Amino acid sequence: MKEHRILDQRIVYDGYFSIEQYRVQHTLFQGGWGAPIERELFERGCAAAVLPYDPSTDQVLLIEQFRVGAIKVYQPPWLLEVIAGILEPGEQAADLVRREAAEEAGCELRELRPIGEFLLSPGSTSEHCTLFCGRADLSGTGGVHGLAEEGENILVHVLTAEQAVALCREGGIHNAIAIIALQWLETQRLCGQQIFPAPEAL
Repeated sequence: MKEHRILDQRIVYDGYFSIEQYRVQHTLFQGGWGAPIERELFERGCAAAVLPYDPSTDQVLLIEQFRVGAIKVYQPPWLLEVIAGILEPGEQAADLVRREAAEEAGCELRELRPIGEFLLSPGSTSEHCTLFCGRADLSGTGGVHGLAEEGENILVHVLTAEQAVALCREGGIHNAIAIIALQWLETQRLCGQQIFPAPEAL
């Protein structure tokens, strides 16, 4: 039986994000309990993300923005991503991605199709993401968006699905959520699956 117990838990940093320190103990695969271990946990919160897709033109929308986490690895540290955000208390994932799509890309989402849920880096952070594909009319979409008070400066890119999938396949996407979304899209297309039903079938 897999069991764990929290022996101690405290907040060691509380700023824009918070860091909690845990002292925990868990059972071992070979039986019995392991020795207590200490781990710091980056408390990121729950996130939701969406890949906007226009079935009438077979296009997707990606956004590009500066990311401090990319400074040590990629130059310049601007990444292509899908639309995403952190849930407010009591907020539903579907409501969040609709709000973020409007703020980050001036994009109105219609039908949402769930892709999956996953932890991003469970060895060090609690961040959990709910990912969608969203039906959208991408005609006329573009420009720079984001909330100035949050320091956002976001450039919108509209690509054909084939271009976006090829960019991902060739290593041009360095954001994990975007890679998952685009690999899902590629799988759907390879299997001949319709991402969203035709308008007349709605």
